[in-house]
Amino acid sequence: MTDLEIAKASKMRPITEIAAKLGVKEDDLHMYGKYIAKLPLKLIDEQKLRQKKLVLVTAITPTPAGEGKTTTSIGLTEGLNKIGVKTTVVIREPSLGPVFGIKGGAAGGGYAQVLPMEDINLHFTGDLSAIERAHNLLSALIDNHLESKNNSLNLDPRKIIWKRVIDMNERALRDIIIGLGGPKQGIPRQTGFDITAASEVMAALCLAKDIEDLKEKFGNILVGFTYDDQPVYARDFHAQGAMAALMKYAIMPNLVQTIEGNPAIIHGGPFANIAQGTNSLIATKMGLSHSDFVVTEAGFASELGAEKFLDIKCQYGNLMPNASVIVATIRALKYHGGVKLAKLTEPDAEAVEKGLPNLEKHIENIKHFNIRPVVAINKFSSDSKEEIEVVRKRCEELGVKVALCEAWEKGGDGALELAKVVKEEADKCTTCFTPIYDFNSSIEEKLHTIATKLYGADHVEYTVKAKSQIQQFEKIGLDKLPVCIAKTQKSLSDDQYKLGRPTGFTVKIREFEVAAGAGFLIPIAGTIMRMPGLPTHPSAEKIDIDNDGNISGLF
Repeated sequence: MTDLEIAKASKMRPITEIAAKLGVKEDDLHMYGKYIAKLPLKLIDEQKLRQKKLVLVTAITPTPAGEGKTTTSIGLTEGLNKIGVKTTVVIREPSLGPVFGIKGGAAGGGYAQVLPMEDINLHFTGDLSAIERAHNLLSALIDNHLESKNNSLNLDPRKIIWKRVIDMNERALRDIIIGLGGPKQGIPRQTGFDITAASEVMAALCLAKDIEDLKEKFGNILVGFTYDDQPVYARDFHAQGAMAALMKYAIMPNLVQTIEGNPAIIHGGPFANIAQGTNSLIATKMGLSHSDFVVTEAGFASELGAEKFLDIKCQYGNLMPNASVIVATIRALKYHGGVKLAKLTEPDAEAVEKGLPNLEKHIENIKHFNIRPVVAINKFSSDSKEEIEVVRKRCEELGVKVALCEAWEKGGDGALELAKVVKEEADKCTTCFTPIYDFNSSIEEKLHTIATKLYGADHVEYTVKAKSQIQQFEKIGLDKLPVCIAKTQKSLSDDQYKLGRPTGFTVKIREFEVAAGAGFLIPIAGTIMRMPGLPTHPSAEKIDIDNDGNISGLF
């Protein structure tokens, strides 16, 4: 059965029953039909957060073979509930770009899914639409200011860094000219579109505490610079109030359910190779307020999503993670060991051995935060016992717990071993977590720490432009923000072709982008696109619907 067929065959409980498991009354829910509800922020109890356990799921460096963080996160949640631990999974919302592109949906897989799968992957509760409109409202106000208010802010149209967004992969919109058609159509200037998940509005939402905090973050968005290089912010256009008004319901996290009827909270979804790559701080706190354990995930691998979760989200939100799971697959390890994609299903214990240095580096990375990782082998039918034993043996040599995860095939029953090990490790760690840098360190110190400790680089180099920008940040008081490095997810280095565990390399910072509203700087290492394109045969070509509303082709 496909993921969609499994999801359709699953019996869903009314969302009121799921809420009752969290101790939430029906009157407190904002209902979106029978199976989806929003949770108001008043249900967060800050006093309970440190009494609960927070588990982060990350992975080895991504490969075309796939790793399965979301499936493992959901499966681990089912497993923990099966051994009597009240657990909620808290994950990110899918973006329509990947759903219709090459990656597909983001609701888990097999018998470790969140439901209703179709709704979650298509529009859901409209959160991304609200983000898109709040972002584009600011864009409209900027261009209206240039046209109708005679640019009283002295904003240089050539130095506007705020673009527009759309929740779709559309390469033709990356670079465009607007304002054509004559004097009444606006001021012609060059701009472009990013995908909604890459919007700073998304990043700000996922780090906000409440509506007032969100308004402040929106007001702090850096729009561009004047002709004499003075910063211009969204608050200068009085935009923050209207932008936040559009987020009235989008700021509330969404409650759904797993296949086995356990609570799942889904909210926000910033990209991990551009922004912080984790669900909202509000959603995580909501889960911790009503569960004993919360399982959450961070995009890509330990040096990207996990680092940003631990250094940025946890420091801003005063969170104390208690354990981390590193998801690995046998076929991904073989890929890092030099095996071609077409031959990954063929048994090759020697190739697994060659790929282990990548896993070892991610284990080392999590230990830098003073957290003991657990390795989850996300099992596929092609995995041999000999290959699995290679991973188990190496983890034992490193003193790291390892467990087989068969949640895709067996649901919670396939994650019992992992659940027991994770609980043991989480119970040992109460206040062990330590970030690897302090916000008050210099920009160069923060970058050096991440690049050398987590990427394994020898040095960090800066272009003349990047050095000039650092001086500018120091001048306008943005140098004490955390850094959210944008780099390829395909390698520990900034070169996507360096697989395994690269050494002896230099990370090159080309330039910086600014997310002053969200609260971080974005050093660009290499070339990162904020607007993906569609593949030759996008997933959209396979998706369909009939007269009865039955959707097919989602995966």
